[in-house]
Amino acid sequence: MDKRAIGVFDSGVGGLTVVKQLMKVMPDEKIIYFGDTARVPYGNKSKETVTRFSRQIINFLLTKDVKAVVIACNTVSSNCLDTLKNEYDIPLFGVVTPGATEAANATKNKKVGVIGTLATIRSGAYEKSIKQMDNNIEVYSKPCPLFVPLAEEGFTDCEISTLVAKEYLKDITKYNVDTVLLGCTHYPLLKKCIGEVIGMDIKLIDPAFATAVSVKNYLTQNNMFSTDKNPNHEFYVSDTTPTFDRICEIALKTSFSHIETDIEKY
Repeated sequence: MDKRAIGVFDSGVGGLTVVKQLMKVMPDEKIIYFGDTARVPYGNKSKETVTRFSRQIINFLLTKDVKAVVIACNTVSSNCLDTLKNEYDIPLFGVVTPGATEAANATKNKKVGVIGTLATIRSGAYEKSIKQMDNNIEVYSKPCPLFVPLAEEGFTDCEISTLVAKEYLKDITKYNVDTVLLGCTHYPLLKKCIGEVIGMDIKLIDPAFATAVSVKNYLTQNNMFSTDKNPNHEFYVSDTTPTFDRICEIALKTSFSHIETDIEKY
């Protein structure tokens, strides 16, 4: 048994969709979340910058004595995970492999669409991971950079988000994909809008649940599971904005207080 918390971080508030699933799958585990709201988005930044930001956040979470860190950011997971795993002696979990596995298992016609940030799509991580599981699957990738600011600003289901989604997704749908992987933790906040644009016959894959299950399995296998009831979750941000409270209510169906932290000193 290990009563220490699980650390979770994202470029902003999108990672709260992963926190939602972690709480659902492991209700007795304490979560310490950090959202880099001052420096969001990560998707248009260089790999070197994203890696530096990630190191600072992991260093901060380690001061909280977390037992594992979930990188609830596809840009970090697809660009920096291997580097970070080599640098830190703590279990690190990304979202790419769980999401790719679920997409590969879900497709019937072996045609999968992947949408994500510029950095995630440029990395080719999802395509590589999906093809490692089944090389016959055709993967069509499309960067959708405006989805992150739309989610951060709360424009998740309105005319603006619908128009942007139609423009981005018109190329994906023409390839006759039967599965679309949401390759950014912000995108589930726009799931209703995306689903309506691509059609309800296309299965949407949110890697968050599969990621939570993989974390649970690891903690169980290594006797690191907690059985504390009503854990006291903690939330930190690099800049206080109204966005956190709004998205927290949408993603977690409740409000949590948060603390602003100077992440640059880590």
